[in-house]
Amino acid sequence: MSSEAYEDKVFKALAAPVRRQIMDALRDNPMTTGELAERFSQIDRTTVMQHMRVLETADLIISVKRGRVRWNHLNPMPIKAIHERWIGPMAAGAVDKLSALKSELEQTSEISAK
Repeated sequence: MSSEAYEDKVFKALAAPVRRQIMDALRDNPMTTGELAERFSQIDRTTVMQHMRVLETADLIISVKRGRVRWNHLNPMPIKAIHERWIGPMAAGAVDKLSALKSELEQTSEISAK
C-alpha cells in the first residue's frame, strides 16, 4: 500500500468523533472490547466493534486476543508519522515567522526610541 493510501486510511479513521474517543480511552491503558463497549454504552456493541475495525485497519489500534478476551492497545506510530509529515514542518514554519516578526518589531521599537 502506498504511503498516501495509508495516510488516507488514517485520516478517514480519525474523521469520526467516536473513533477519536475510543483512541482517547486507550491512551493510558489497553482495554478489553467489553470494557470499551461499556464505556460507549450510547451505541451498541456491534457499532463499537465496527469503529474498532476501522481503527485497526488504519493501524491506529492493535488488538491482541488472550484466551476469550481481546485486549486493544493504542498504536501511536501513525499519529507520529502524520505529525512528522504535516504538523512538524508547519509548526517550524510558524515559529520562523514569529521569530521574523519579533525581530522586525524589535527593530521598529529601536528606531522609534531614537
